[in-house]
Amino acid sequence: MIGRSVLFLWTAAFLLIAHGAHARISDDVIKIGVLTDMAGVYSDIGGPGSVAAAQMAVEDFGPTVAGVPIEIVSADHQNKADIAATRARAWYDAEGVDVIVGLVNSSTALAVHEVGRQLNRVSIVSGAAASHLTNEDCSPVGLHWAYDTYAVATGTAEAVLDDGGDTWFFITVDYAFGHDLEDDVRRVVSENGGTVVGSVHHPFPTTDFSSFLLQAQASGAKIIALANAGQDTVTSIKQAHEFGITDLGQQLVGLFAFITDVHALGPEIAQGLLLTTAFYWDYDEETRAWSDRFFEQTGQRPSMNHAGIYSSVLHYLRAVEAARSDDAPMVIAQMKELPIEDFFARNGYLRDDGRMVHDMYLARVKTPDESSGPWDLYNILRVIPGEEVYRPLSESECPLVQ
Repeated sequence: MIGRSVLFLWTAAFLLIAHGAHARISDDVIKIGVLTDMAGVYSDIGGPGSVAAAQMAVEDFGPTVAGVPIEIVSADHQNKADIAATRARAWYDAEGVDVIVGLVNSSTALAVHEVGRQLNRVSIVSGAAASHLTNEDCSPVGLHWAYDTYAVATGTAEAVLDDGGDTWFFITVDYAFGHDLEDDVRRVVSENGGTVVGSVHHPFPTTDFSSFLLQAQASGAKIIALANAGQDTVTSIKQAHEFGITDLGQQLVGLFAFITDVHALGPEIAQGLLLTTAFYWDYDEETRAWSDRFFEQTGQRPSMNHAGIYSSVLHYLRAVEAARSDDAPMVIAQMKELPIEDFFARNGYLRDDGRMVHDMYLARVKTPDESSGPWDLYNILRVIPGEEVYRPLSESECPLVQ
């Protein structure tokens, strides 16, 4: 009996010691890596603004978490998957980075997502949109925060179809994001009785859209859908305006337009454009207050990517505090357990597939007469509940759900 009691006490003590050793912060620091496009076609929606958003989250949380300091490092992935993967592996393996955030551009996001899976480290995508990230390529330590192609397709395409836009032609950027976006919109068009009459894929990035726009014009489709983003979207809309395409009755739909894109175009060119967005800086007092702080630091209004980075970093730090650890599975479990409610994520929560579900907004770009200033650009037409706009788990191909 004495032997068994001693054995029990030794076992209990070992478990307590092991748990205490596990539930702590490695390296005595939480290091957050912001990996984004710093100077390329997506730098307006990512870039230095992504770093600023992450820093704001750290400032609002406090200088320490679970008793250790918080550091932010940043790098430019140059929109290249190999560079992103190499940087992520070095950060995770050699430099003690606990979580990588941002990741505008789906090819880079998918690459970092895979590195995180292999090394059991957290990655949180706010800038990329490919729905593969939480579908076929989901990860137990990877999260998708701000938006995805499925949500944008559902919100925008259904509104256009309801308005009579039943024939479509796609101008699509030729990489994972563009293909996912076109596929998701094709699904919505088909399910709602519309017809896709054709599509063309363009290189990333592109400065001359004339041949693609002429093919779209010749198709006779009512809707010319731009399945691209950033400077590609701005350039294609500007050139379509120069060609007078919309004057002849066809309608342009920017499937993935950001506030920075619309600002660059101005309401004279972008007026009437329908889009689905995860965030609008002028939506209410909370969004305006945070966006004013962001503007003071950056000189621009935040994109939905910037707001998403802030929300994701803040929630990550709350989970680290609750877990008292930077162990990836423990932190992910806490992130999925804790509610998400902030100026960005209304009614937010994390699912088993890593998708953060939250309300989205259907918006129409104001006319010049309606706009009171350079950033007064959207009329919010509808709040779309997250349960309506994101892929239902019943349709998921994520092994974590299966």
